[in-house]
Amino acid sequence: MIKSAHKLVSSAAVVVAGALTVVACNGPGSPGAQDTPTSGTVALSVDETFAPILQAQIDTFSKLYPNAHVKMTFQPEENVMLDLINDKVKVAVVSRELNAEEKADFVKQSIVPRTTHIGIDGLAIVLHRDNPDSLLTVAQLADIFTGKTATWDKISGKKGLANINVVFDANRSSTARYVRDSITRGTTLTPRVFAATSNPALLDYVATHPSAIGVVGVNWISDRDDPAAMKFMNKVRVASITARPNPKPNDFIQPYQVYLAEKTPAQLAEYPDLQNYPLRRNLYIISREARAGLGTGFASFVAGKNGQLIFQKSGLLPAQMQARIVTTPKL
Repeated sequence: MIKSAHKLVSSAAVVVAGALTVVACNGPGSPGAQDTPTSGTVALSVDETFAPILQAQIDTFSKLYPNAHVKMTFQPEENVMLDLINDKVKVAVVSRELNAEEKADFVKQSIVPRTTHIGIDGLAIVLHRDNPDSLLTVAQLADIFTGKTATWDKISGKKGLANINVVFDANRSSTARYVRDSITRGTTLTPRVFAATSNPALLDYVATHPSAIGVVGVNWISDRDDPAAMKFMNKVRVASITARPNPKPNDFIQPYQVYLAEKTPAQLAEYPDLQNYPLRRNLYIISREARAGLGTGFASFVAGKNGQLIFQKSGLLPAQMQARIVTTPKL
């Protein structure tokens, strides 16, 4: 007898956002006249949780346009937004859109910032490789992050691990904000939480402390062609997560592209075994340039065909990738 099995396949429908050949508005003798969409110098600030994927974008862009010099710094999200508002950089890459206060600041400066959705990221929950509790629900994560669950034996009943230590990449980071906003829903975090100095430091800490649990952007461990990513991946164990209240073992999923792709309510209703990875977040590039300069050119590149293919290769989801369901026969 033949039964139907479901497999989700991602297909990229990449949209080229803007042409790189836009002519700058400035005349030959005006300030910034040498700054075009493909040449000149521009300062860019990036949420440090996206360092690997943005470094790959910069490397490719620079090879294609050798006269373009993008000066990139990696910082916690809060510092990135301050630099953008204070005109220390022309472009920022973050995991959220501008809030009301930030929009008001730009209105005061008579600046109309342009926000472009460029990808979808997943947050990976990383554990020590010897930790047996690798299947976690979002409700259990909330209890861990608030301190309601303070020891690992409260998860599975297994003894042997000490008190749970929660580690983030940095103070004022986007991952910590996401946990507060989307997992603990504003509840104060556990006293046993601290910030490492960087994402690599976070991964090293989790790899050497059996009771630790960390939160990283999946691009640090998702690109299988990147030796650095694979080195990090081999150090830790990635937990499988579900938002379902009474899950079965096969309900737990990891932040692979197939689960980062947004499934519609109709798709989820028709194929109840499918679900969305619960710790998803959007990725945006925000430009404050008042003219078509190098910042605009780089933003167009990242949102265009080549930049979106880099997202796809890295294990993140391009902004324009759509999900379709393919039903295959199973004997």
